[in-house]
Amino acid sequence: MMTNADSIQEQMQMCQKYCADYVPSELHHKIGIAWNVKEKLQPIHGMRIQPVGDTTGWYIWAEKYSDADDFFVPLHVTHIDEWDPKIKKYLGLAPGWRFVIAEDYEDVWFDEQLLNRS
Repeated sequence: MMTNADSIQEQMQMCQKYCADYVPSELHHKIGIAWNVKEKLQPIHGMRIQPVGDTTGWYIWAEKYSDADDFFVPLHVTHIDEWDPKIKKYLGLAPGWRFVIAEDYEDVWFDEQLLNRS
């Protein structure tokens, strides 16, 4: 099992790979995540806006996005492995970054428009 130090190292390596700033997602802070991630659907999408309060700014979903009010549920970062352990290594990417991952696929990019969302 990975320690938190291992996770941070993995996140920092991901940031270096994409020349992204490292902004930690504290274990006691929350992400917005869709239930469909727990169903192991693919691809998994993630986007990070500016964090507010005790949130990380991350929103994560699988397959198709929905505007439904109950699409995202709050989840503390410490529980992400119970949903999908592949996600954790992306959580150090700074606000403005996105990712899409699937079985043998990874796309990570900066989306400046995310910095204007709240």
